[in-house]
Amino acid sequence: MDLDVFVTTHRTEWDRLDHLLHRGRNLTGAEADELVALYQRTATHLSLIRSSAPDPLLTARLTQLVARARSTVTGTRRASWRDAVRFLTAGFPAAVYRSRHWWIPTAVLSTLLAAVIGWWIGAHPDVQAAIAAPEDLRSLTRPGGEYETYYSSHPAASFAAQVWTNNAQAAAMCLVLGAFLCIPVIWILFVNVLNLGVGIGLMSSAGRLDTFLGLVLPHGLLELTAVFVAAGTGLRLGWTVIDPGPRTRRSALAEQGRAALGMAIGLALVLFVSGVIEGFVTPSGLPTWARIAIGIGAELVFLAYVYVLGGRAAGTGDTGDLEAAERSAELPSAA
Repeated sequence: MDLDVFVTTHRTEWDRLDHLLHRGRNLTGAEADELVALYQRTATHLSLIRSSAPDPLLTARLTQLVARARSTVTGTRRASWRDAVRFLTAGFPAAVYRSRHWWIPTAVLSTLLAAVIGWWIGAHPDVQAAIAAPEDLRSLTRPGGEYETYYSSHPAASFAAQVWTNNAQAAAMCLVLGAFLCIPVIWILFVNVLNLGVGIGLMSSAGRLDTFLGLVLPHGLLELTAVFVAAGTGLRLGWTVIDPGPRTRRSALAEQGRAALGMAIGLALVLFVSGVIEGFVTPSGLPTWARIAIGIGAELVFLAYVYVLGGRAAGTGDTGDLEAAERSAELPSAA
């Protein structure tokens, strides 16, 4: 493309669009139609320039012009309760459902790894000795030790808030850092799995694995599921950087990134529920079976939410991304 010829040919159209935008609402019907047509043509011009002859100054000018025109044509849209309801009943569960081929294997492999680490630590006293001194291990695993008192060491409300904040940050980091070729996500996931495996190993070596599981399962089922969903989605985002498929890498990453951002909000709500369970149910005086039953119930509700509402929404084409009208238009790319 000869950029100078292109600019000379279309500068009049851009100037005319800029003039109509400065007129604001004082447009006739014919001028409004003209503005829409010029907006569409200028958006196409911008795409051509970006792909064929990127010029920083011209690209910046046309980007600003197209953004102003888009705002004028589509109007300013404010979020409403309807958007929140749609997000919770369709967008979020659909995004989780569509990424199930990533987070389910992540969950299975992570659980198996935690079990292997737990067995290795529990069956090898020399490994336990490398973790901490014998008296420190006893203070962790004995009845009334640190593993048990951890959940009642602070007031329930503040403890739940602290747990929620920490877990939400970990989930958000998995989602955001997935774009860095998956490596940070794998590390965050491994740290969580290692902590779980160490707890299993040390408590099993003390003959108190049932107590440990009774403390972890009520909140841990839902909490770990949310972490696995975040990690799986982060891995999917990282793989999109490596292999975007038939779309351009920019387009594929933008779509997955927007969906991941929405999932961060949804998973924060899920982790809030698990935090409440961890703060109020886990340290409560309820029988162990009752606490575990609450945890299993919360997990089943979440899975039903994902597979029923999410599966239905995904079946209608919902990806968890923004609606088509809210996304920037893109030129089709060759496969």
